[in-house]
Amino acid sequence: MNRRTVSVLFVCTGNICRSPMAQGVAEIMAAKLNKSMMFDSAGTGDWHAGEAPDPRAVEAAARRGYDIADQRARALSDEDFARFDHIIGMDAGHKRWLVTARDVRRLEERPVSMLMDWSVGLAGKGVPDPYYSDDAAFEHALDLIEKGVDGLLRRV
Repeated sequence: MNRRTVSVLFVCTGNICRSPMAQGVAEIMAAKLNKSMMFDSAGTGDWHAGEAPDPRAVEAAARRGYDIADQRARALSDEDFARFDHIIGMDAGHKRWLVTARDVRRLEERPVSMLMDWSVGLAGKGVPDPYYSDDAAFEHALDLIEKGVDGLLRRV
């Protein structure tokens, strides 16, 4: 039987911290579990389009074995709602923005959730934005992202 590849899009504000880290974590974890899945990430805006992830995100991810250095930021497009099976925001603001964008633009119905909704015991929680904080905030964000991605991969 040929299984269909499940596709997941992670979304944060600028696509330079949380969503690229989530994409990198998901790619490695899915490969280790031999899951046929495709991952990408995007931002709610295009402020950083074409830029590499924040160097602090790259370093934090690398310390845990995730290489996100070659990713490039992009803004969410209307076509993403047709391309991806799951669209996952990093916090409640992203989820609201995604649902509103989907509904107002009358885009393809796709499940929109928050990453931590997939984790055990942390549903409804957001992954805090580490951008305006220190290295410890990037580590904390990665801790949560790993938990959320683990739950996602167990349930999809």
